[in-house]
Amino acid sequence: MSLFKFIANKDQKPIRIDKFLIQSIPNISRNQIQKSTHSGKILVNQRIIKKNNYKIKPFDIVIAETISTPVLDLEYRNIIEEKIPINILYEDEDIIVINKPAGMVVHPGFGHKKGTLIHGIKYHLKNFSHQKKFPPRLGLIHRIDKDTSGLLLIAKNESSQKGLFQQFFYKTIKRKYIALVWGTLQKEKGSITGFIGRDPKNRKRMILFQTPSKGKYSITHYKVLEKFQNITYISCHLETGKTHQIRAHFKYLGNPLFNDSTYGGNQILMKKKFSKKNIEFFNKCLKILQRQALHAICLSFIHPNNKKKYHFTCPIPEDFQNVLQQCKKQQLLEKN
Repeated sequence: MSLFKFIANKDQKPIRIDKFLIQSIPNISRNQIQKSTHSGKILVNQRIIKKNNYKIKPFDIVIAETISTPVLDLEYRNIIEEKIPINILYEDEDIIVINKPAGMVVHPGFGHKKGTLIHGIKYHLKNFSHQKKFPPRLGLIHRIDKDTSGLLLIAKNESSQKGLFQQFFYKTIKRKYIALVWGTLQKEKGSITGFIGRDPKNRKRMILFQTPSKGKYSITHYKVLEKFQNITYISCHLETGKTHQIRAHFKYLGNPLFNDSTYGGNQILMKKKFSKKNIEFFNKCLKILQRQALHAICLSFIHPNNKKKYHFTCPIPEDFQNVLQQCKKQQLLEKN
């Protein structure tokens, strides 16, 4: 099962709910929507909708629980398992918690037809699990970008997957990231909100809009941990989990993530303000950390079976840690 939530924008014209959902959910069929409606799985403004001829109005809040789409199911079934090293921090009969290294792609896609985490997960489930049936999407609950490191959660059966999806949907799963961003943030802590959508000038990037018709609502809470010269060390808590959310949010603030080539973080911010010695230092750090400085460091959730609260942390990777140490060393030299 998959959970979806939509808020109709202010310009929404009256439209049947089944047509609205077909337009909103990729690869969904009318038959799947009808099954969800008849099962009482479609809610509008917290009221169960039993008929597909209900007309959506501006600002309606739509929640839909649907079965997995056949296109996605087929895509995952066709994956050929590969014996790939996976850093498993915890595993039981229901879940797997993984520390993903930077550089590993989570899901197969264009240019990445093999060697992804999911290829390795399929091998692991097939050879080291007592489960007789693969869960939908091979248990994938959420994703992090190729060059982001840190914690990922995998479900080993359909029941656990559904329980974890519900926690993501209702925002009871807590995820904490650490990052390095260029420049100095105006506030010691704050929140970034807006609507994330594709950048019309570069489809590989996301951009933050302030109108709901152009993207999906997103919110990131951040806190400054330490300030260095032209680089700030922060922690982030995600209230929503959209593609490139943290990366796009801090680009919007004018403080792109350190060495994030997609969002301009591989260029020294305010280069003209600094001496040749400072620029040499920044370039040295860029060579040490050859990817965006973003790490998923903490993950908290309720176990879908035993209902106990689980909390995981993982070490800061060596490349990220080395840049932190260089920044602290440079700060001491500047003071002296």
